[in-house]
Amino acid sequence: MIYFLAGVVAMAGLLFGYDEGVIAVAGSSLTHDFPMSDLARGFTTAAVPLGALVGCILGGRLTERFGRRRVLMGAAALFSCGALAAACVIAVWMLTIARFVLGLAIGVAAVVAPLYIAESAPLRIRGGLVSTYQLAITAGILLSYLTGLVVVGEGSWRVMFALGMVPGVAFLIGLVFLPESPRWLALQGRGSQAKASLHRLRGATTDVTAELAGIQAMADAEQRSAAHAPSLLAPWVRPALIIGTVLFFLQQLSGINAVIYYAPTIFRHAGLGSDKANVIATVGVGLVNFLVTILAMALIDRWGRRPLLSVGFAGTAATLILIAVAVMKPNVFPSWIIVVALFGYIASFAVSLGPLPHLMMSEVFPLSIRGAGMSAASASNWGFNFIVVFLFPLMLSTIGLAGAFTLFAVVCLGGLLFSITFAPETRGVSLEEIEAHLRAGEPLRSLGLAKTRTAPFAIGNRTPLP
Repeated sequence: MIYFLAGVVAMAGLLFGYDEGVIAVAGSSLTHDFPMSDLARGFTTAAVPLGALVGCILGGRLTERFGRRRVLMGAAALFSCGALAAACVIAVWMLTIARFVLGLAIGVAAVVAPLYIAESAPLRIRGGLVSTYQLAITAGILLSYLTGLVVVGEGSWRVMFALGMVPGVAFLIGLVFLPESPRWLALQGRGSQAKASLHRLRGATTDVTAELAGIQAMADAEQRSAAHAPSLLAPWVRPALIIGTVLFFLQQLSGINAVIYYAPTIFRHAGLGSDKANVIATVGVGLVNFLVTILAMALIDRWGRRPLLSVGFAGTAATLILIAVAVMKPNVFPSWIIVVALFGYIASFAVSLGPLPHLMMSEVFPLSIRGAGMSAASASNWGFNFIVVFLFPLMLSTIGLAGAFTLFAVVCLGGLLFSITFAPETRGVSLEEIEAHLRAGEPLRSLGLAKTRTAPFAIGNRTPLP
């Protein structure tokens, strides 16, 4: 059941990726029907992250009150309605509103989906399962790019947008068959339902006594201190908030969504050639993103979070600098160098910067405010996503592609320093252990360095980094 749950919930990521990427390949057909200035195009494209910013703020509150599963069902309905509305618009402002609605769904799902998987997954495969959400995002992006190759002709953008309804309806149907998060049920004082949920997730014959005891102990502690519920700014919670928000700040300012939303435009500025060649190269970006994310899923629970973050930031910084230099020296570097370097950038991002912020924000926050914490981290994600996507067309027309990618490279170098200095290692550490570590006032970075652990809510043993 846990693999079925991860597959269904990850469809939120597929919808996220499709609705994010489709605007790139639909742009040519769309602007034929609705000519737009750089400012108008930037705002219409950025309506998704703007809606997601609002959605992630609402998502944290809604999931604490109504549970993970029911909130995702509401998001699935919004995905379907937003796709239908986007396909039927007759004016640019209507398309902007439709994409804002899609953004609401994406923002809610971006908070709840990783949380739901993390709270339901067994410790030993938690990292890989939560990363199915990021894999599904890359699959959705690739699917949207492939749609741009297959669906062509006048008004093809309407078909592209409408196709987003199909996974939206499938997502809603799949959620009907899933159990609620056992940790949320325990926090609500519904112990028998939490046990039933665990049995469904682990197997009817599996002994869940020890796992349930740890979950229930932490939930009871949270309930006893409900009158003094911690603030996100409480000194012992603040390290988790910093990790969650800074990782998403660095993820977005690495420039990834400038590439995802505007890949054909970037290739055109790089002098690649015809529109068809640009779309084919864009599909290549989506394919690399998808395949390397599969590799990341295999490495996250094997190598750990911190080493992968360091590798990812180093790789993105190096490839962005290469692209910037190649754009400034077109007589020295042929255009195919830029394509190869951009593929290298995507690979470096997909192996670490893509899945790890989503995974780590689902791990580091305390149970009683996990929804609120993930909401705050996602707000950082979508706020900076909106800024990058909105400003990128203006950046191209002012400082140019080389200038934009140089700025992104500087951020990635900062991310490398942050990873080495502050990032925690949560591999093999239960959610209850992580919270106990925070409550003890120990720095999060030391989490993966300790040889032993004597946390009151620890479940099982973890394997320290070599």
